[in-house]
Amino acid sequence: MGIKGLNAIISEHVPSAVRKSDIKAFFGRKVAIDASMSLYQFLIAVRQQDGAQLSTESGETTSHLMGMFYRTLRMIDNGIKPCYVFDGKPPILKAHELGKRADKRESTEKKLAEAIDQAEKMKQERRLVKVSPEHNKEAQYLLQLMGIPFIVAPCEAEAQCAELAKAGKVYAAASEDMDTLCYRTPYLLRHLTFSEAKKEPIHEIDTELVLQGLELTQKQFIDLGIMLGCDYCESIRGIGPVTALKLIKEYGSLEKIVEYIQSGEANNKWKIPEDWPFQEARGLFLQPDVLDAKNIDLKWSPPDEEKLVDFLCKEKKFNEDRVRSGVKRLQKGLKSGVQVRLDGFFQKVPKTKEQLAASAAKAKAAKKKAKSGRISKK
Repeated sequence: MGIKGLNAIISEHVPSAVRKSDIKAFFGRKVAIDASMSLYQFLIAVRQQDGAQLSTESGETTSHLMGMFYRTLRMIDNGIKPCYVFDGKPPILKAHELGKRADKRESTEKKLAEAIDQAEKMKQERRLVKVSPEHNKEAQYLLQLMGIPFIVAPCEAEAQCAELAKAGKVYAAASEDMDTLCYRTPYLLRHLTFSEAKKEPIHEIDTELVLQGLELTQKQFIDLGIMLGCDYCESIRGIGPVTALKLIKEYGSLEKIVEYIQSGEANNKWKIPEDWPFQEARGLFLQPDVLDAKNIDLKWSPPDEEKLVDFLCKEKKFNEDRVRSGVKRLQKGLKSGVQVRLDGFFQKVPKTKEQLAASAAKAKAAKKKAKSGRISKK
């Protein structure tokens, strides 16, 4: 699910923390990608002209494999070294969110059964898309044959991606879920695995600039995310993004916000869920269950052409000429490794608090100037 409204808050208050770039801007970068999120995207987006999922004659879905193969090739073509991270066992606190999804799925199945219009049927079918263990197993086998490394996380994939980025094993974590920022990845890349036809720029979010611009500590930022609504617990009913940011700035922590609401001073405008496990949720963000990045060695290997042809063409009925052409692209991109970026020759010096504050102040002043300009025009 991610965190509702967080992207809007960042865009509104810290636009300088988000850089929109073409995929070519990430030449020479290693990136850890949330595999489960990507597979879900592929199952939704990679379709036939009539809107149905790609499948074999026997009815086996292949949309996830088509997306994984060709979107990965696109990254390799542009000098990016991807590694994929798959979800492990979900934390117990996520049970409430999984329960909500199950209820929603049941409602969607009912709407699908009642749908008469073909467009409505396709709409409901897309809402029922779910990444299965078999999808994950096939995707992992494909990546193995392609020579692309992958990791099965003990728990949340986003947390493991962030761990790899924090340890310097990769440059950034790539996911559509904004809660990846709560694990303090240095950079979050959104839209990386989108189709080239979408012409959607990649959004690169700098976590430290976000924290500095919002004037929040990591713990306060996590508390903000919990208030907005995360996978681990319900949000406080009645509190939206604007109010959530105002409260965390004024009171500094969820403990004090809960105390303020329970005191009655808020005139019962907001309702805290019963037995609200916000502290446990915060703990999952601050100390997630991840594999130690120091013990992870990411290796990109030459693809196994004949086994890829056997799997994709003979078994899954892909076009053999296209697959062999893709293998050639893989061989070219991976045989000698990705070239070093120019900035790799220079030591990256972290910005000081003063520099980050100056950047945030500059962005705030620019926003104020733009706003006053719009008012004067009126």
